[in-house]
Amino acid sequence: MSYVIGIDLGTSAVKVLLVDKNGTVAGEASRSYPLFHEHTGWSEQRADDWVEGTVEALRELTSAAGIDAGKIEGISFSGQMHGLVLLDGDGNPIRNAILWNDTRTTGQCRDIEQKLGDKLLSITRNPALEGFTLPKILWVRENEPEAFAKAKLFLLPKDYLRYRLTGELHMDYSDAAGTLLLDVAGKAWSGEVLEAFELPASFCPPLVESHGLVGNLLPEFIESTGLPATTKVFAGGADNACGAIGSGILSEGLTLCSIGTSGVILSYENDKSKDFAGKVHFFNHGKEDSFYVMGVTLAAGYSLSWFKKTFAPNESFDQLLEGVGGVKPGAGGLLFTPYLVGERTPHPDSVIRASFIGIDGSHERIHFARAVMEGITFSLNESVDMFRKAGKKVDTIISIGGGAQNPVWLQMQADIFDAKVVSLANEQGPGLGAAMLAAYGSEWFESLEACADKFVKHAESYSPNPEAVAAYAGIFNVYQQVYEQTKSLNEALAPYRG
Repeated sequence: MSYVIGIDLGTSAVKVLLVDKNGTVAGEASRSYPLFHEHTGWSEQRADDWVEGTVEALRELTSAAGIDAGKIEGISFSGQMHGLVLLDGDGNPIRNAILWNDTRTTGQCRDIEQKLGDKLLSITRNPALEGFTLPKILWVRENEPEAFAKAKLFLLPKDYLRYRLTGELHMDYSDAAGTLLLDVAGKAWSGEVLEAFELPASFCPPLVESHGLVGNLLPEFIESTGLPATTKVFAGGADNACGAIGSGILSEGLTLCSIGTSGVILSYENDKSKDFAGKVHFFNHGKEDSFYVMGVTLAAGYSLSWFKKTFAPNESFDQLLEGVGGVKPGAGGLLFTPYLVGERTPHPDSVIRASFIGIDGSHERIHFARAVMEGITFSLNESVDMFRKAGKKVDTIISIGGGAQNPVWLQMQADIFDAKVVSLANEQGPGLGAAMLAAYGSEWFESLEACADKFVKHAESYSPNPEAVAAYAGIFNVYQQVYEQTKSLNEALAPYRG
């Protein structure tokens, strides 16, 4: 049996998956690495920690019992988006990588908006947010001029890892779309943006498709990983793009709902001219000449984790949610907005905070638990609502993450989204998407869709209940008013936060 490997370079750990031609995961290994928070709002990692962790995980995978490493044909990558790795003329990092969740660049974001104006959205299709890469580049130039003077080129995290393994410099379109330097529709580095910030074209690596063959392993890594010299290396994609591939989001009408610590609603898009006015992210897909739109809820699963930690620290999630299915939609008139750490879509607001609205003496803990689940789903539905208003079809939603572990929550999603919701039998996330890019690149399949037919396996399906859909439509209308009604109150309370 032949194999491919998907390498998922996450924020806290790298995970490697060994997948056979049937889409079965034959092995997996992972390694964690540290995060550095030198100052409030800073988040950095040592780029070579990614390399060392990946090599160790690959060695564990290839040396496992029953695995014939000689049958591994290709590897590809999924990576945390937006992180900045600056290389000197010798190809070495000049400082630690600045990660996607680093928030030091607010001033640079305002500078980008002022300098580019309307061109920002027309070219990059996304607003200037602290997590993106260009603001980080400008921050280093302004605050660490001696270090920046050494910088000759920038990479994103997975691209640095792949560069170290192969010696080849590339970046795929799906990851490049999160830099604010790419002409997303034109699939090229934007000369206008580069010129506006006095960055040379040579500062950007060559662009390549996610399934593109970019080389082979360097001799030193053939030995240290245990992979055969014939292993083909493919570019890979951004974690969200690979998560979409690994969930089969490869055609119009298919949408992904992922509830982890944060929450993501991601929908396939094949019209590069579709305009969402920057209200949702618009990125290149890992599927060639395709795109996806995406909304983000900052505190999705985190809201439920907070609720459990605060009100039921000694109970399991199953115990906490026992009986939640017996509470009718609307939680007895109790509404929760999941703004515990601010919000992203459709309100990019770091000051707004969460609310429970409508508490009365009849409410018990189970009502609060249901309201938290509903509030998280309402927040995600803000993105679904914007997609539909822009003319997108959203009729089937693949649900993954914590929200897919509870049947009551899956039915709730179907009712609030008013769409069929499907869970997966083999949920592996971005790592599986990376493996699928390697399988497609290795010509196992004629298309990513054919690969998904084999690799992505559906489990349970949930259809919307018309009565619940009607009830939730009314409650969602109320939910959408809470942000504006509480915005000024939260701004007034902000100085009193610890």
